[in-house]
Amino acid sequence: MTRLQALLGIALPIVQAPMAGVQGSALAIAVSNAGALGSLPCAMLSGDGLRGELQLMRSQTSLPYNVNFFCHTPAQPDLARDAAWHAALQPYYEAFGMDINAQPAGPGRAPFSAAVADVLEEFRPPVVSFHFGLPEAALLARVKSWGAKVISTATTVDEARWLEAHGADAIIAQGLEAGGHRGMFRTDDLSTQSGTFALLPQVVHAVSLPVIAAGGIADAAGVAAALALGAAGVQVGTAYLLCPEATTSAIHRAALQDESAHHTALTNLFSGRPARGIVNRVMRELGPIGTVVPGFPLATAAIAPLRAHAEKIGSGDFSPLWAGQNVAGCREVSARELTLGLATMATIPRR
Repeated sequence: MTRLQALLGIALPIVQAPMAGVQGSALAIAVSNAGALGSLPCAMLSGDGLRGELQLMRSQTSLPYNVNFFCHTPAQPDLARDAAWHAALQPYYEAFGMDINAQPAGPGRAPFSAAVADVLEEFRPPVVSFHFGLPEAALLARVKSWGAKVISTATTVDEARWLEAHGADAIIAQGLEAGGHRGMFRTDDLSTQSGTFALLPQVVHAVSLPVIAAGGIADAAGVAAALALGAAGVQVGTAYLLCPEATTSAIHRAALQDESAHHTALTNLFSGRPARGIVNRVMRELGPIGTVVPGFPLATAAIAPLRAHAEKIGSGDFSPLWAGQNVAGCREVSARELTLGLATMATIPRR
């Protein structure tokens, strides 16, 4: 048994990555019931939506599960930058016969708040994880007051040390290979980002907390390799995207099974923060990292209508096709079968 299993009360040293937009409670429930830690992404849920998903979690599993939130500081609108972003997207709007000025605005993702904590306290989830650091001290203390274990993501050794000093109970060491949003919060410099098996041993050496390896781990051999390098567990996301319990769209599923899935890149075009996804038309034509893209999460408002229009005609040209660099583990099998398979070589002694 690893320190992570003991800390969280899980049978397997596997954490299913929370993946907003491609899953709900069904995937988290299946993973938890298989003996690992299922995770529910909550940053895009309303209060009622969160309550409904937590009711499902509570009714369908008695085993530990994780709820995940963002704790970013939302970017402030910048009229000049917004105008430049609109100008970059205008040709696509014209090609689709759409009016960019008629599109609704909205951030789409909200940081963890007292109102969210009010809902959580009704359910007292056993594990709460955060992306982009940790919430303010008072909110973190409130989460811990009902006995929840707190996990957060580090992409550098500096971030790992900060998380340990500010109250995390375990740390996810997120390598550069990971799909979806980078958990960066102490720097915006992408040159500081390391691969999983370079970052992991450095974080293990730097902190005393259990460390969870994430990024590019998609099979049992990868799990065993991470544990051998000192991880107390692993976090796996991309491999679950083809499971029937995931809500991954047909367009996204097709992309994951296409040869193009092996070409991913970090991009800020879809949200304003770097995130890894399969390279598609808009990433190729605008460049994956745009200098005029509004800050997180404001970029989403202008590109989302293009995504919706393109997806209606079966195209993923403007969709965030989140995926890590290793899609080899993506299989159309149940989440239970995938989870148990990941753990078959997890026999490294307690760390």
